[in-house]
Amino acid sequence: MKQTLSKPLSMEVAFAAIVFSGIIMGFSPVFVREAEVGPFASAFWRVVFALPLLFLWAWAESRKDNANTSVFSLPLSGMLAGAFFSGDLIFWHLSILNTTMANATFTVCLSVVWVALLSNLVLGEKVSKAFWIGLCLCLAGLALLVHSSLQIEPARLLGDIYGIITSFFLGAYMLAMRSARRHIDGGRLFLSSTIVTMIILGIATMVAGDTFLASTSKGWLSLVSLGVFTHAAGQGLVTLALGVLSAVFSSLVIFIEAVTAAFFGWLLFDEHMSWTQTLGGIMILSGVWLARPKKG
Repeated sequence: MKQTLSKPLSMEVAFAAIVFSGIIMGFSPVFVREAEVGPFASAFWRVVFALPLLFLWAWAESRKDNANTSVFSLPLSGMLAGAFFSGDLIFWHLSILNTTMANATFTVCLSVVWVALLSNLVLGEKVSKAFWIGLCLCLAGLALLVHSSLQIEPARLLGDIYGIITSFFLGAYMLAMRSARRHIDGGRLFLSSTIVTMIILGIATMVAGDTFLASTSKGWLSLVSLGVFTHAAGQGLVTLALGVLSAVFSSLVIFIEAVTAAFFGWLLFDEHMSWTQTLGGIMILSGVWLARPKKG
């Protein structure tokens, strides 16, 4: 029996899901700082601790829709998305280890550009002029947000290249998830992609020789929070929204995440924000609003 998709979200609810997902995932650097494990290990535990919630989500969908499909089935599109997301996390961590956080943040946000360029070709989703204007505003705002820490140095070139590779993987993930969400419910798709991501990250962690286990309860709480909030809730909201919104607009979540991370850095770690950085944040949020999908 062919699976019947659950009733899609309204445009307004999907838009809100993208905004809240960016806010939630913007808090992830706080959890990573307190995780007490290596960068690849923190990414591995992030997906591991999300799995129980994702299983419940997929199980609830199958019960609701009477779908004759195993919760643990691995659709090819989900496996492909999981592989892309693994590449995103692996090269993101390689980037932040080899260049400044500002450089890594700026390069990963280029993922939106790749999605915009490929969206029509891969998905048949045209990109509006308003979106391009909004994207330019977001990129200009991002430059102001991170300009004080941006550094172009030969010694950091490898890290910058890793950041650009990260953006390719993240863009490919958004395109794959949007394509799959047209015929697969969010829970089953997200569960299958996360299982593949867990396997690949587990191998990467062993190869890298990362510190694997946290040494205190605070470290474990941070890892659990990464799984529950960053992955299950934050990335889960993106998965839900992709059933309604285009891949190119949904990919703007990375800009919202950057603004939120800067805000939490100021609020919790007394990281100074200048007036130009504040203006950059306002420009990003304005760009997202300008690029938002319009009904009809």
